[in-house]
Amino acid sequence: MPVLALLDRLLAEPVAGLGGPARALLVTVYPVVLTALVLALSLAAHRGLTALGARRLFDLPRRRAHSNPEGETMPRIDAPALPARTQVEEAARVLSGRVVRTPVLHSPAIDRLACARILLKAENLQDGGSYKMRGAMLAVGRLAAAGHTGVVAQSTGNHAVAVALAARRHGLAATVVLPVDAAPVKVDRARAAGARVVRAGTTVEERLAVARRIAEVEGHPLVDAYDHPDVVAGQGSASLELIEEAARRGTPLDALVVPVGGGGGIAGACLAAAGTPIEVYGVEPVGCDSLARSLAAGRPTPVAPAPSLADGLRPGCVGDLPFAVARTAVRGVVRVDDDAIVEAFRLLLLDLKVLVEPSGAAGLAGALRLGEVAGPGGGAVTAAGPGDVGGTPWPSGGGRRRTVGVVLTGGNVEADLVARLAGDRMTAGVAA
Repeated sequence: MPVLALLDRLLAEPVAGLGGPARALLVTVYPVVLTALVLALSLAAHRGLTALGARRLFDLPRRRAHSNPEGETMPRIDAPALPARTQVEEAARVLSGRVVRTPVLHSPAIDRLACARILLKAENLQDGGSYKMRGAMLAVGRLAAAGHTGVVAQSTGNHAVAVALAARRHGLAATVVLPVDAAPVKVDRARAAGARVVRAGTTVEERLAVARRIAEVEGHPLVDAYDHPDVVAGQGSASLELIEEAARRGTPLDALVVPVGGGGGIAGACLAAAGTPIEVYGVEPVGCDSLARSLAAGRPTPVAPAPSLADGLRPGCVGDLPFAVARTAVRGVVRVDDDAIVEAFRLLLLDLKVLVEPSGAAGLAGALRLGEVAGPGGGAVTAAGPGDVGGTPWPSGGGRRRTVGVVLTGGNVEADLVARLAGDRMTAGVAA
């Protein structure tokens, strides 16, 4: 507005002083000329100020930074708008026919080990190799409908692959920012989907900084991997399908177990289970337990992620939106180490002939851990071991056998890692 007022003051009097046809012509084009000059000068002022380091003048005041003990800052959203179960149901309707309705698998051998009936939602068979496709398709589809021509995303891998595929389906350009140590199979899948891949650092903060700069320069929206209501609702549609399928089989779920990275999946699971007696459990790798620590602290709590085979579960901090949803809805969190994840990986591979990535196998590892705590008697036992945060393991189920749903979140795994995990200590008869 100051630019408009200045130009009008400078040009109005000379234009009014003109006479004859020249004045009539200039008056006709005056609004167009004035608009063009206002835009040009405003953009020039923006470039000049940002070049001088005044970028914050143009940032929306919606994020603050928390620091972990190692000094890494984590961007947070101040007041997340909480989605509801109706949004998960709407997401399922929108995504019907656009994503794969993946099968629900069952293994009597796994049931015996878990002391419960285990139903496994095979999202490793989803388009893009993970359930991240659901949130990406919903979010990118709505951005495309709003007229956007491109999107930007960052993640450790699967969300980036999903956004790349969703963007290609909707005819949008996609730029994805991945860590320098991202799994090559995920990098290759993102590139194969047509995305421009940018490698940046090893922390979420480094990736977010690069992604935001790209989004600002290119004018494309950033599709957040965790703190996005469409992403949460889309991910929740996997849990909703599992709940519906279990009920259709006559074995309604008593519990739902979901691996936790940034928290979008477990938040979606909590929403899908809202209004039902289903209890939701999260699973985190040991040393990458931001949700468990956040629940104990009452606020999102960053951690310095420890090494883990589950590369997709190492974002450093649960998102504000997922935490706000999960904090009162999650029954407990189970911590699992690499040995437990490898055991679950081998069970799935050898007994069900299903290939998942370690992050996807973590959910089954958590279910087995809770089954160990519950014991074959199935009594109400408090999960007090070092891998658990409070709560009672398996609910009683009213005298019937308990049914537990597990989301196998992804299957993008390196061939050499498969060979290593299934090789040296592979034992025959795991299903015996």
